[in-house]
Amino acid sequence: MDKHRCGWCVGDDLYESYHDKEWGVPVKNDAILFEFLILETFQAGLSWITILRKRENFRKAFDQFDYKKIATYDESKIQELLQNKGIIRNNLKVRATVTNALSFMKIQEEFGSFSSYIWGFINGNPIKNAIKNHKEAPAQTQLSNTISKDLKKRGFKFVGSTVVYAHMQATGMVNDHEVDCFRYNEV
Repeated sequence: MDKHRCGWCVGDDLYESYHDKEWGVPVKNDAILFEFLILETFQAGLSWITILRKRENFRKAFDQFDYKKIATYDESKIQELLQNKGIIRNNLKVRATVTNALSFMKIQEEFGSFSSYIWGFINGNPIKNAIKNHKEAPAQTQLSNTISKDLKKRGFKFVGSTVVYAHMQATGMVNDHEVDCFRYNEV
């Protein structure tokens, strides 16, 4: 018998694999948190599956999401990225990635790690919601509003409340798996 999955991923092998192995798993590793933050910023206005399909291209283009390298990107590197057909070639989002890498490292300096900072908003404990159907999951919450405002105050770009909430879902800060999903109690 097939496992019950959240409705948003059913029918696409890449989506199902991402759902089964990554989505909603608590992430405390700064490098992975940065990767998801960048992918979520590029997703703004687009579908997540579009980003997932280009994920490996993003990894290659952005030096495996090495924020220390990204923070040093100059105009010629930015122009190179804007010519890369394998990624989303949005000028503002590419430039925001460099800005966000710099802001990310400032948070690390202040808090010891980005993980300490972001997970500090929930005292290190994931929020476990009781979603019956994925369509009931919120796009944003008061908490994602608060985090978004704080990130913007710290210089981040493309981190609106919806982007932040998607980041929280992806990195397991909030468990929005459907209650009947086999991953609900696993994560």
